Amino acid sequence: MAKFGRDDELRGAEFVEVDLRGARFVGSDLSRVVMRGVLVDAADIDAPWLTEGEGVLKVNGVDVVPFVEAELDRRFPGRSERRAGDPEGLQKAWAVLERTWAATLERVAAMPEGTVDVSVDGEWSFAQTLRHLVLATDAWLGRSVLELEQPFHPLGLGSGDEDGLDMSIFVTSKPSYGEVLEARAGRVALVRDFLAKVTADELAAVHRNPWSPEYPESTLTCVHVILEEEWEHHRYAVRDLDAIESV
Repeated sequence: MAKFGRDDELRGAEFVEVDLRGARFVGSDLSRVVMRGVLVDAADIDAPWLTEGEGVLKVNGVDVVPFVEAELDRRFPGRSERRAGDPEGLQKAWAVLERTWAATLERVAAMPEGTVDVSVDGEWSFAQTLRHLVLATDAWLGRSVLELEQPFHPLGLGSGDEDGLDMSIFVTSKPSYGEVLEARAGRVALVRDFLAKVTADELAAVHRNPWSPEYPESTLTCVHVILEEEWEHHRYAVRDLDAIESV
């Protein structure tokens, strides 16, 4: 089976009467791709940044983005509050997110032993997802907003594209699930305590992007990134738990 990577130049390529059944696109840029007269039965698209800027996805001439967003908000009550712009709204947004994750943790606890380490289709396991959220909190709150000299928990897990991050900080062996839960609980409390005290003026304060310091970020945009990460990875986690239970 042919495999194309970052070094393969396919921008602007034209595929005519090509059989792409079962093809998988991961971390690929498909913006402005045009498909005409195609068969897309059972196609599965996951584009978490679709709503950023003026994101548009047309199917048969209809922009489906608003419908997708409305459906996700229906499926995940409280998700619509992730872009709150004031301290009180952010506190409420985080509280509902905590309750959502708590229910999911209870679900996982009732599933067979080892579930937390199961990877579905090569995606992160449940435990790895929690570790990634630890790192996301450390980057966007600890590093950017709080400007801590060394904000990263050693159990944090990155995606591999964190520019300039000293990877020696992190463990190389697999931690126990109990250790993961402890690290995660600490970072959840860190965000909760921060939002309980933050003021409107502090939300407007400008910081450096944790991965691209040349770009400014407000405290509010940093918090929004954390909320977005939380909801997106919760969606992934629930999707994979459903797949595990269906086997």
